Amino acid sequence: MYKVAVIEEIDNDGIELFKKHPKFEYEIISDFSEQNLKEKLPDFDACTLRTTKLFENILINCKKLKVISRHGVGIDNVDLNFIKKNNISLLITAKANAISVSEHVMSLILSISKNLHAYNSDVKKGNFKQNAHLLESFELDKKKILIVGFGRIGKNLIKKCLAFNMNVMVYDPFVDESIIKKHGGNKIKDFYSEITKVDYLSLHLPLNEKTKNMINYKTLQSMKKSSIIINTARGGIINEIDLDKALNEKLIFGAGLDVYETEPVKKSNPLLKNNKVILTPHSATFTNECKSKMGMETAQNIIDFFENKIDDSMVVKL
Repeated sequence: MYKVAVIEEIDNDGIELFKKHPKFEYEIISDFSEQNLKEKLPDFDACTLRTTKLFENILINCKKLKVISRHGVGIDNVDLNFIKKNNISLLITAKANAISVSEHVMSLILSISKNLHAYNSDVKKGNFKQNAHLLESFELDKKKILIVGFGRIGKNLIKKCLAFNMNVMVYDPFVDESIIKKHGGNKIKDFYSEITKVDYLSLHLPLNEKTKNMINYKTLQSMKKSSIIINTARGGIINEIDLDKALNEKLIFGAGLDVYETEPVKKSNPLLKNNKVILTPHSATFTNECKSKMGMETAQNIIDFFENKIDDSMVVKL
């Protein structure tokens, strides 16, 4: 019998997989404070993980732990050095979120391009058409978008962009040009030269030493004044103070963020008062369908791991 700690709840469809399997028992841990995890986790063979941080201070006493199954694809809340040294596997829900996140990106692109938040605010204030002619909005037709990172989300996003007759550029050093062309995009090799030409920039890459503050004031200065940035990947890739400054100085037209350097967003974050940015609460995966798929994939990954049939794409290579 394998014991699984479900750290933070997952969708009930995932829980049902554990309930129905005779070799697994589970416990939902809703108190994910450091002290409680230090006391509870040593009893478990596996755990699921959402946004809680699992670092050495907690993991050091988890001698039975063999696998961590992330409810998502981000891995910055796990101590990678520790789990590598201690032979703890890390799994991700590599397939579940691509549709939901790519749809969220398109929702932000359309909302900002059509200035829907401003139109909505004016109508509700009783200013039906007083300001409508003053507000800028754009068509997506023939506009150039740069997708940075071409995994499953990028591949889903490109279909939607092509449906709007957009010209799609892709920056991903790890994906062959032939694959990008097959999906209807054009591979670029120099991110910083291409960023000066695009109308839209959508980020789909991990946060690490190379990508932190990748989008900063200098980068933003080089972009078109009509350009729009979307980040549904990880907070910290965009320098938020620089973004606020660039928006206020009209260096770019707008931005849509679903992720932030600090979550929940600090009340002191100037972007909260900036009407040139649309903010969502790390909710790109919060569709009913995606929550179900992610819960099931999170649980199934653990089951497959112990039954030695885990899909290699779900395993983080450390």
